[in-house]
Amino acid sequence: PGSGIYLMQQHYTWNGPLNLERLAEAWGRVIDRHPILRTAYVWKDLKRPLQVVRRRIDLAEAVHVLDWRGSSAAEQKDRLIRTLDSELAEGFDMGRAPLMRIRLIRTGEESYHIVRSFHHILTDDWCFSILMMEVLSYYEALLEGRSIDLPSPRPYRDYIAWLQRQDLGAAETFWRKELEGFSAPTSLGVERLSSARQEAVSEVGDEFGELSEHATVHLTTIAQQQGLTLNTFLQGAWALLLSRYSGSDDIVMGVTVAGRPTELEGVESIVGLFINSLPLRVRITSSAPVLGWLKGLLADNYGIGRYEYLPRVQIQQGSGIPK
Repeated sequence: PGSGIYLMQQHYTWNGPLNLERLAEAWGRVIDRHPILRTAYVWKDLKRPLQVVRRRIDLAEAVHVLDWRGSSAAEQKDRLIRTLDSELAEGFDMGRAPLMRIRLIRTGEESYHIVRSFHHILTDDWCFSILMMEVLSYYEALLEGRSIDLPSPRPYRDYIAWLQRQDLGAAETFWRKELEGFSAPTSLGVERLSSARQEAVSEVGDEFGELSEHATVHLTTIAQQQGLTLNTFLQGAWALLLSRYSGSDDIVMGVTVAGRPTELEGVESIVGLFINSLPLRVRITSSAPVLGWLKGLLADNYGIGRYEYLPRVQIQQGSGIPK
């Protein structure tokens, strides 16, 4: 609470004609379509947590249309920073839907800020293109005064029902065997934190890097020829780095999976949170040819994918690693 670590803020600038009222209405149509965008979460004094879906969200609760044209550019920038910082500190009331806020801010005659804030428990990155395509489809139709009939998406509750049909016992057995003999996190030998850093341990930052075009083309070509993925190369490099730092040839690292079961028809159109972060155990064999080792790494990814639905906290509880 108060860290804002799971409160996502997507910020865009728009230069050119834009009808904020129609755009707000388009977002309202999308919120009506997807139950997850009308969902709250309650658990206090309950035996099990529940998702509570409101039948209807008033547009003014979710979409805020603002006009800041009376302020200078510097004042607008400062105002936006303060607004978003305050939102991160306050967070959302998890028991009150919507856990999403759209700000449509006019800053000039044809310049705008568009900010979508939402709790990560609602959606993952897979949902981004679904939502944006639907918003733009409704927006264009509203501008042109025509009706639009988009195919009905599967509701998120269908995924919850699918989860409840899975064999959790088999999944727990798989993960216990997968992590057998692993009793401590992979140590890098650089975990020492100063007292100041320990107090600020909730701070999170992103680091970005780019491969050259030549390296990207080269890796893509090899991946296609060998039946690998670019992600496999990155995982392999990361595993080797962890092995070098830890001095161990048996490491566990985290991998994020899409988590959408292929056997659930229409799962690609469901808006909701599916991703899971799983432990991937990697053995480093210095004598193994690198391409063969990478293919084994890819196979390991597919292997844990069979039971990717088990919550990470349950996976951890079944391992030999203390909480």
